[in-house]
Amino acid sequence: QVQLVESGGGLVQPGGSLRLSCAASGFTFSNYWMYWVRQAPGKGLEWVSTVDTGGDTTFYADSVKGRFTISRDNAKNMLYLQMNSRRSEDTAVYYCANSALPRTNWGPDYWGQGTQVTVSS
Repeated sequence: QVQLVESGGGLVQPGGSLRLSCAASGFTFSNYWMYWVRQAPGKGLEWVSTVDTGGDTTFYADSVKGRFTISRDNAKNMLYLQMNSRRSEDTAVYYCANSALPRTNWGPDYWGQGTQVTVSS
């Protein structure tokens, strides 16, 4: 049974840093591309970042490029999102997700429950 559990959210001041974590289980984590997606209050889902199976290839939305870093630890079945230089528009629920197919950038399939991040002074 696939499980993705996000953690690390909270309240952070503008300009501050935060690292989100996602613990994966129930599937062969190292075989799957992984994603971070967010949903701001009253808005739709927004793709944030993608990482390949080995952590070597990454992609970012323009809105977070240069500020956020996605990474993974396949030995620990963990996905991370380091968020620096936070802005108020980064306030959202952040979800991690795995690809629909192994070894393929197919797009988010199974989602975690999300972790709330609020940027406010």
